[in-house]
Amino acid sequence: MRVTKFSQIVLGSILCCVVISVQAQSVAKVNGVVIPQSRLDLMVKAAVAQGQTDGPEMRKALRENLIAEEIIAQEALKKKLDKDPEVVAQMEIARQAVLVRAFQADYIKHNNVSDETLRKEYDMLKVQMGDKEYRARHILVENENTAKEVIASLKKGGNFAKIAEEKSLDEGSKGNGGELNWSPPAAYVRPFSEALVRLSKGGLTDQPVQTSFGWHVIQLMDTRPMTVPPFEEVKQNIQQRVLQREFGTVVQDLRSKAKVE
Repeated sequence: MRVTKFSQIVLGSILCCVVISVQAQSVAKVNGVVIPQSRLDLMVKAAVAQGQTDGPEMRKALRENLIAEEIIAQEALKKKLDKDPEVVAQMEIARQAVLVRAFQADYIKHNNVSDETLRKEYDMLKVQMGDKEYRARHILVENENTAKEVIASLKKGGNFAKIAEEKSLDEGSKGNGGELNWSPPAAYVRPFSEALVRLSKGGLTDQPVQTSFGWHVIQLMDTRPMTVPPFEEVKQNIQQRVLQREFGTVVQDLRSKAKVE
């Protein structure tokens, strides 16, 4: 009897430890459903990546969000919304998106780019950017005739900034009189950059410039020598650029081998 009783005590202690361990790894239990700690950890990681500071207040708020979401999800299941064809499709899309991101992250994790390759990319980018930066402004319109009317108006003394504010389709620059940031020609699509570098300071395009965005009227305001950041400063960005390009090649290769009917 003593042995049996001792065995029961030991077994009870083990079970108690298991329960405590499981509880320690959970955030909360909602109507009997456990919210795992790993889910909160993932949300904390995402929040920190977006610039938030990890701390008790943030974790408390995220915990409350998880609880609220679990309650709502349970109600949705009661209504059998998980059987709705549209919901099923959305869940499949979400699952696929997670897998795609995981595959991409795994590729980046296991594929390093040598410093030699990065420096070659850096040198190539320096050549592409050139030795000058251009400060320009433009007016983007829908068709060639409107662009010609804008050019005619400007040549008669029209106010560039006012016309840009009234007519430009570029929401990013129209409020600033059509002004663009200092940039190398390579920052723009080719027809725009080719027209820009042909202009002298203060010059205006005689003919509208067509790109995939529409029709542009461009004026060059000023130029200055191009200052290229040192390699170490942009190394990480270049690495991401190279990896994205290589990953695109991997995807194309997989696409070529896939049986698509």
